[in-house]
Amino acid sequence: MADTAKTATLTIGDQSFDLPIYSPTAGPDVIDIRKLYAQAGVFTYDPGFTSTASCDSTITFIDGDEGILTHRGYPIGQLAGKSHYLEVCYLLLYGELPTAAELETFEGTITRHTMLHEQMQYFFRGFRRDAHPMATMVGVVGAMSAFYHDSTDIADPRQREIASHRLIAKMPTIAAWAYKYSIGQPFVYPRNDLDYASNFLHMCFSVPAEPYHVDPILARAMDRIFTLHADHEQNASTSTVRLASSSGANPFACIAAGIACLWGPAHGGANQACLEMLKEIGSVDRIPEYIARAKDKNDPFRLMGFGHRVYKNFDPRATVMKQSADEVLDLLGVEDNPLLQVAKELERIALADEYFAEKKLFPNVDFYSGIILEAMGFPTSMFTPIFALSRTVGWISQWKEQLADPQMKIGRPRQLYQGNTTRDYVDIENR
Repeated sequence: MADTAKTATLTIGDQSFDLPIYSPTAGPDVIDIRKLYAQAGVFTYDPGFTSTASCDSTITFIDGDEGILTHRGYPIGQLAGKSHYLEVCYLLLYGELPTAAELETFEGTITRHTMLHEQMQYFFRGFRRDAHPMATMVGVVGAMSAFYHDSTDIADPRQREIASHRLIAKMPTIAAWAYKYSIGQPFVYPRNDLDYASNFLHMCFSVPAEPYHVDPILARAMDRIFTLHADHEQNASTSTVRLASSSGANPFACIAAGIACLWGPAHGGANQACLEMLKEIGSVDRIPEYIARAKDKNDPFRLMGFGHRVYKNFDPRATVMKQSADEVLDLLGVEDNPLLQVAKELERIALADEYFAEKKLFPNVDFYSGIILEAMGFPTSMFTPIFALSRTVGWISQWKEQLADPQMKIGRPRQLYQGNTTRDYVDIENR
């Protein structure tokens, strides 16, 4: 535990209470209020837990004011620019970058776990064809506990390890099959000769009738999307996974809970909302109208994909994602896609406009990832499933860290009760 040389004094009436202060390796100090109710008989009030540290962690650090995101201390720009997704997975899971031999073993393990239990095909077919892919993913991932009984005992370190590998390996297959099922095409089995991102694209876009070649530029862009979304500290879905885990739930149930939370439009739907905004704009000649609306304080319209709730300066992931977006658009072109033409022109105008610079409304990772996925041919309904696929390793890393924490206890938030006080039941004939 961090140093507690400092204390904070809370005064309630004529009583004072000294509360320990922890100084982390990075970020603001934290006041320890765990014994506050026992000592003072009061709770704290923090809707959304935006000023509350729910755990201590060594995985991911964010400084939104400075535009910093690190995994195990490594800046996200370096990881996305020099590394690749499975190496980042290893880093998140085990705390250090792997040696060449360790990475080879890890990649081999993940590759050998990509197949799904054959009976799970029937589970997919139980959904309606028009089911949203996220609904399918929530159900299928939760059902994994019914197919993989040998990795649900959270007290067994070996079973936790197997479950971690299975989830990382099988999530691309689950997401791709959810997509294939939704468009009425046959399932495509994973291929062990392809890398992680290429395998996912192959399962999504190949058909049995003809060969499909995965372009390395598209595979690299997909890998960067995975990397840049791998973990993002204690966000809503990660906190959901941790809360579910605190009850002792099996790993597949915990990750299914995270997927369900991510499905919310306020969390995982940002890049989808960005594309829907571009569709609303419709054509390049209408951009000035929407720029004016974005500047009008009395107009509820917002430019989606610009600025970020956490990053008040700039999104450190956006620089690398912009590079990939430029590469993908250069490869595929934008001439025949009005949506992408709007996106490119909107980016150009916003980056040159002093209003957006002053407000620090720069294009964020959701803007660029949405453009890339649209250019690749993914429908917007697949944007959040791809986000869930990417974030799985972060959820698992946080899940593993929590289970190893000797301070772990079942989550039990408190409330500020504003309802009726005790009253007597009234018989129905007297109401």
